Amino acid sequence: MLEKTSNVAAASAAVCLNIHKRKSKILRYNIACTNPITIDGEDLEDVKTFTYLGSITDEHGGSDADVRVRIGKARAAYLQLRNIWNSKQLSTNIKFRIFNKNVKTILLYGTETWRTTKAIIQKTQVFIKNCLRKILWIRWPDAISNNLLWKRTNQILSEEEIRKKHWKWISHTLREALNCATRHVLTWNPQG
Repeated sequence: MLEKTSNVAAASAAVCLNIHKRKSKILRYNIACTNPITIDGEDLEDVKTFTYLGSITDEHGGSDADVRVRIGKARAAYLQLRNIWNSKQLSTNIKFRIFNKNVKTILLYGTETWRTTKAIIQKTQVFIKNCLRKILWIRWPDAISNNLLWKRTNQILSEEEIRKKHWKWISHTLREALNCATRHVLTWNPQG
């Protein structure tokens, strides 16, 4: 890892770019090695988690923290649109289109990098189902099955949406040139 960091620093310096040492962090992923990584004799800070482009990455490679944050942001977006959901002038079809564009996209942002588990799929589906039931004004004890809810709202399961995003990202990456950095990341095995 130190060698790769040194190579990046050298390549950056060659084009008059400097690596900001206080902003650069080291996240060790399932590695026992704790040797310090340095740039110009200065140790980079080791962290347990960090946020980059709105996605949270942790030392275990899990997506649970990111999913919790995504659900929170999607819930905030949903609540900001409360007037739309309560509107009698808008059709349910328009409400679902607004939901898909303004809430669901926030929820599913960055899913290409999630390590999907049954728990993560369950959390996203529960959030979506709750929102859709509220938009349709389906309250307890009035209940409909999940299958009927999906059919009535023309939604696809979040598991299927996440899977499509995964494959779309992978196919996009594999079409890149062999020396492209994003393609290189798929097979890169950093040694601690």
